[in-house]
Amino acid sequence: MSSMSVFQNSYYIGNNFNGILYGVELVLYFMTVRAMLDPKHKQSRASSRRSDGFFLFFSTALLCLNTIFVATEAVFGEEMWIVNADYPGGQDAYLGDFASVWYQTLGTAASIVLNLLSDGLLIYRCWVVWDDLRVVAFPILLYLGAFSVGLAQLYESSRPHASYFAGLSQKLGVAYTSSVISLNIIVSALICGRIYFAGRRYAKIVGIEVGRDYMTASAIIIESASLYTLFGIAYLISFSINSQTSIFFLSLYVMMTCIAPQMIILRVVAGRAWTRDKSAMTATNLEFTKSGDGSATRVDSFGESRFTKHSELTSKHSNPSMIEVVEAV
Repeated sequence: MSSMSVFQNSYYIGNNFNGILYGVELVLYFMTVRAMLDPKHKQSRASSRRSDGFFLFFSTALLCLNTIFVATEAVFGEEMWIVNADYPGGQDAYLGDFASVWYQTLGTAASIVLNLLSDGLLIYRCWVVWDDLRVVAFPILLYLGAFSVGLAQLYESSRPHASYFAGLSQKLGVAYTSSVISLNIIVSALICGRIYFAGRRYAKIVGIEVGRDYMTASAIIIESASLYTLFGIAYLISFSINSQTSIFFLSLYVMMTCIAPQMIILRVVAGRAWTRDKSAMTATNLEFTKSGDGSATRVDSFGESRFTKHSELTSKHSNPSMIEVVEAV
């Protein structure tokens, strides 16, 4: 049996999963485009045309980069198993001689850029959820460091007869993947924690029926890109111990690098994602006033209710009930 038989089988299975998950990505992409073109969406988000244009461009970039990765992996498998089935030394020899062929380098570059785009979006969403630049200062530094190591790995793995899974390239790959996964874990944890605790306050302010959309398990998983992080951890473990199954987890990880941010974008476009307005609302006091008897219920930033009495009734021209937003001190 070939010494690389586990790798060959893992690569084959990974390519099959690439095809399946690529179909999922296409569905998510066209759902996003359809949501953007919906007349109701245009009316309700007339002030967000610029952001919609950005998200459309960003989604298209993700799809193109993912297409490059899937195509190059499929072509290399075809060349190794079918076109050059009788290559001297067998499939293992072909893998060693052509692992750094130009289109494989292109696929690696596409996956690294895909990583950078996805991590950039994740950091941006962390800032949106927290509404505080100080929270994302360290993730930004880690992001820049990962970018530098990624470039070094790309250069090393593209050298003649070099391999992504061996030598200096493999060591740089462990360093790069560790940096990226650490960034994912930190940012995902920040987003999960913020959404859970702030979501509870928001639900108390606007009502559990409205607030539950931002506190469900699916909402937290999508907003924090948890699938992206979990598959990244699986890939990092297999890659760092030099397991031949790492190529399979790499395929899943790269596909989640595209699918996870696309799910976030779809949620944003659909108007169900966490926004800076909601972050700001959890730091304010809301006062619900009934003009009939001047009574009011105030909900502070911790979701606690206080009953008060107004000495004067609201103007007869005002609504029967109103909401007053008072900044927290």
